[in-house]
Amino acid sequence: MKVFAVRSFLVMVLFCSVPQILSAQRSDLPYVPGESLTYVVNYKWGAINTDVGEAVTSLSYIDTLGLFHSVITGRTYKFYDIIFKVREHFESKFFDDPIKPHYFYRKTQEGKYRIKNTFHFEKDTNLVHATVQKYDRIPVDTILVGTGNTFDIPALFYKVRTMDFDRVSVGVEQPISFVIDDDVYNFYFILVGKEEKKVRGLGTFNTLKFAVRLVAGSVFTGDDDMFIWVTDDENKVPLLFESPIIVGRVQGRLVEYSNLKGPLTSKIK
Repeated sequence: MKVFAVRSFLVMVLFCSVPQILSAQRSDLPYVPGESLTYVVNYKWGAINTDVGEAVTSLSYIDTLGLFHSVITGRTYKFYDIIFKVREHFESKFFDDPIKPHYFYRKTQEGKYRIKNTFHFEKDTNLVHATVQKYDRIPVDTILVGTGNTFDIPALFYKVRTMDFDRVSVGVEQPISFVIDDDVYNFYFILVGKEEKKVRGLGTFNTLKFAVRLVAGSVFTGDDDMFIWVTDDENKVPLLFESPIIVGRVQGRLVEYSNLKGPLTSKIK
């Protein structure tokens, strides 16, 4: 159970704002200000198969700065707080043309572990000015070196949805990376193909299925892929993910959504 909690919210959803008027931002994006998505996180290990928490994403637009503002929060349910309490709060501000990160803030509690991140991205140099504070210690400043394809977690969530999936070849590794704490993590995602997928409580959808090759570490084995199913329509909403972890398996499923760009035409029944 403890292993599940550590950073499991980070990669999923990989993890509700009032709609605002569209103005300067791109009109070809698969999301609009006001979009909100809620995911339930399920943990399975042997006979244990239970919903343990939820993650909520919200999106707004700062017109005066020309930046999207994403907030992702994650929490374990009250019962599981007794076993291992998790509270995650991510904020990201990113440009929309092209999608580039500008600012990232993270405040995390995982059991007794606590950490804060504050990142400022240099748009033209790929350098990230990072301030990391563990527990109540003195914050540590460092500079991380990314690439033109490096994002923070929330910006990555929205960036991947903007890809031209018609031009992504099945089975080809697509490199990308993200920054968290004081490091840069590289991984690949692979388009597996199209698939009909049933999501408990929502229905059956035409989806695009992706495999994500994860970095081995304290949570993920690195031997198996995470699988993500995304609606095969203009919204490109992540519906479901499944991933093995060191002990057991974690799954996240979409349970609520509002203010999507368009109707979920991918829904079959």
